[in-house]
Amino acid sequence: MDTYKVAKFFNTAGPGKEDMNYMVDPLRRIDYDEIRTLIDQQRYFVLHAPRQTGKTTSLLAMVKRINEDSRYYCVYINVEPAQTARNDVAQGMMSILTELNGSITNFIDKAFSIESAKIVEAKGAHSALSATLKDFCESLDKPLVLMIDEIDSLIGDTLISVLRQLRGGYVNRPDKFPISVILCGVRDVRDYRIHMGNGDIITGGSCFNIKAESLRLGDFSKEEIRELYEQHTTETGQVFEEDVYPKVWDLTHGQPWLVNALALQATWRMRENRDRSRNITLDMIEEAANELILERATHLDQLIDKLREPRVSGVLKAFLAGDDWKENPPEDDIQYIIDLGLMRREDKTLLISNDIYREVIPRQLTSVLQDRFGETQKQIWYITPDGSLDMPKLLRAFQQFFRENSEIWLERFDYKEAGFQLLLQAFLQRIVNSGGLIDREYALGRGRVDLLVRWRYPKDADINTRKKQRIVIELKTIRVKSHHPGKVLPEGLEQTVRYAKASDADESHLVICDERPDKTWDEKVYERTEDYDGRNVGVWGGVITYDSRKS
Repeated sequence: MDTYKVAKFFNTAGPGKEDMNYMVDPLRRIDYDEIRTLIDQQRYFVLHAPRQTGKTTSLLAMVKRINEDSRYYCVYINVEPAQTARNDVAQGMMSILTELNGSITNFIDKAFSIESAKIVEAKGAHSALSATLKDFCESLDKPLVLMIDEIDSLIGDTLISVLRQLRGGYVNRPDKFPISVILCGVRDVRDYRIHMGNGDIITGGSCFNIKAESLRLGDFSKEEIRELYEQHTTETGQVFEEDVYPKVWDLTHGQPWLVNALALQATWRMRENRDRSRNITLDMIEEAANELILERATHLDQLIDKLREPRVSGVLKAFLAGDDWKENPPEDDIQYIIDLGLMRREDKTLLISNDIYREVIPRQLTSVLQDRFGETQKQIWYITPDGSLDMPKLLRAFQQFFRENSEIWLERFDYKEAGFQLLLQAFLQRIVNSGGLIDREYALGRGRVDLLVRWRYPKDADINTRKKQRIVIELKTIRVKSHHPGKVLPEGLEQTVRYAKASDADESHLVICDERPDKTWDEKVYERTEDYDGRNVGVWGGVITYDSRKS
């Protein structure tokens, strides 16, 4: 039978397939030689990485390689179907054994039948998995390597039982139990906070203390991004222009799903770019990033869901406000956030992982407010006749809104420490959407939040021919217990000028929120004109604004 050949494409859903998708060698990404050494040493270990980074693709490639090497049998199972069993261990074990039964046939084609219900009834739920693995390993002529994917999707007593059964059988390897077990999930096993059916909480490390190593699947390097995109060029002739690559790195920092999603958006979902004679330009990649954010792709929705977790929100509040932590967070919380892929360490500094995440987080935290602004604030009100953005008019409108509504809206935020910054960003975002982008810079200890609004106009022009307007907005806050409130304005002006020069901005603004309760609105809201560093500076109402290029 003739097989229809599908043109290759960038994959954003499920494990990659070599014959259909552009791919970076999955075995190279996981350091297969190190993993093979651990297997030869009969180790049990963890391989973890954030969602949609290619874990399953790498595991499946590894299963194929191990089985081809003929020294071991290797079986892969995904235990996520047992998630719904929660604390019902019997139901969880039946689901896991059913998956194992199918995987044995799929991966090594051995005649070994597992009757899940009968085994659970005969051996008991808390021994069914270990008993089955023992019987299966004894039936084989070579040792077994077992890979368990989505292990941390299991809940409560079911997860504890699996971990303890694996630990219990460990001493019987390699003849009567798997020679090596690889647990794969989003987090390291030490980060599991397992709620038992009786209400007790235990950690994963306490019930799986046989773990030898914890390996993390890395993101793409700059070279691997180029390698992936050039596969498309080789296949179709369509070229990614050179300035695309540093931008993709900033937007994604190599996160595999984001790297693939940007390319898929730019080469396929932008229908005009299906014409392979059109080069993929920097503007197209920026537009692709904006579209991914606006459509709230599943990957980004999963990310946002994590912001509700106390271990995550406690750290992010300080980031969004641009302030230091009031107290040092537990190192486990920091490592947990890194394991989720939300943050990364660079030169001992903790940063949001990439520019897309930096954009998504404040947008989603204020999505309800942005919808509300849609009823009262229209983009067209702030557009000049030539299509450019009238930022002073927009900031005046925000000033009035903040004066009238801040107390009501600030109380609605879970992230109250960053409420002012989030309110302003929501107000800006609603107007800038579908016409511009906002680059955000925030980090611990900076004492400020920097925004660069990039507006492209006129809207009806081709994406590559639109004019570009660059507007810097610096946000600073005078806190209730500020030790040096008088420094906020001069420091803010100096910081804004520096950021404007670095960003090559056409226009710049400094926005200051004074939280001191002994100050009246009339004291906080004012207007005057100053000169700063040879530039015309307009200072008005708690919003300090100036032209970065003096006329």
